[in-house]
Amino acid sequence: MNVHDLPTPALLVDVDAFEHNVATMAALRPGDRLRPHVKAFKSTALARELTRAGHLGFCAATPREVVGLAAAGLGHDLLLANEVLDPRALRAMATSDARVTVAVDSEATVAAAAANGIREVLVDVDVGCFRCGCPPGEAGRVADAARAAGLEVRGVMGYEGQLMMEPTATRDERVEAAMALLLAAHADVGGDVVSGGGTGTCRENRWVTELQAGSYTLMDTAYGGTDLPFRTALSLWLTVVSVNPGGWAVADGGLKALGMDHGDPTVVDHEVVYCSDEHTTFAPGPAGTLPAVGDRVRVLPAHVDPTVAYHERMHLVRGDEVIGTWPVDLRGW
Repeated sequence: MNVHDLPTPALLVDVDAFEHNVATMAALRPGDRLRPHVKAFKSTALARELTRAGHLGFCAATPREVVGLAAAGLGHDLLLANEVLDPRALRAMATSDARVTVAVDSEATVAAAAANGIREVLVDVDVGCFRCGCPPGEAGRVADAARAAGLEVRGVMGYEGQLMMEPTATRDERVEAAMALLLAAHADVGGDVVSGGGTGTCRENRWVTELQAGSYTLMDTAYGGTDLPFRTALSLWLTVVSVNPGGWAVADGGLKALGMDHGDPTVVDHEVVYCSDEHTTFAPGPAGTLPAVGDRVRVLPAHVDPTVAYHERMHLVRGDEVIGTWPVDLRGW
């Protein structure tokens, strides 16, 4: 099949760019030094490709992702890097055919995990992201509560998400400061695991035993504006449905097909005017011309994770040839 035969909107994955990204990260973080984060791509087929690169453990953001990975036979070592209180979700993970570890940051999350069959936990520590995680000084108390409840505490995790787009000049210093907080907590907690980081700090974070990165596989324009050694693999393929003599064109995908929290997407060779529910309106780029009605345009999302979550499948392409499809089968919660 040719890409021009696909109904639009359609997510495309450039196979050559994807393979470059996987090989590059595997060289930086081989084997279990990387715990790929499936929230970025939500596909067991893509995850299976990462096992072929030597990464057998995965990180997840939702119980649905954990249960889906386990059902696909990818349950060697799964970490839910998130706090969960829902008994049904916890029991579903606990009874899956997988090794499941859950993040906890309070006595309440510890009690929920223990009451619903979870056996292993990491203590989640706030390292400045202003999200989940206990204060570093409280990590030992949370670990003690977990052990008293019969849970095995594998170690700690902490996500320096506030530094993923940090300028190169200050990134190393600020990552070290964030990880100093995590290592201080780890000294109180114990265990073999120090988990954290992400695509944006894959080179600077030298302190974690495993890096939680997922966006590197597909990349987006937000990360593309940094100095990372990865290539843009994901794009949205749209059809031009209207061209106005006033100097703009409209394609058939907008807010319901693109993650917009990191800013506007990029229409290749053109200038985005704005996105609405079902449309992206764009103006001529440097060439000064617009496509015709029926032409196709390639759009680069600013944020991979929510963009993928809007779609049911990704089409693998090499040039204009469609060579396969990956279902986006880990959507939902």
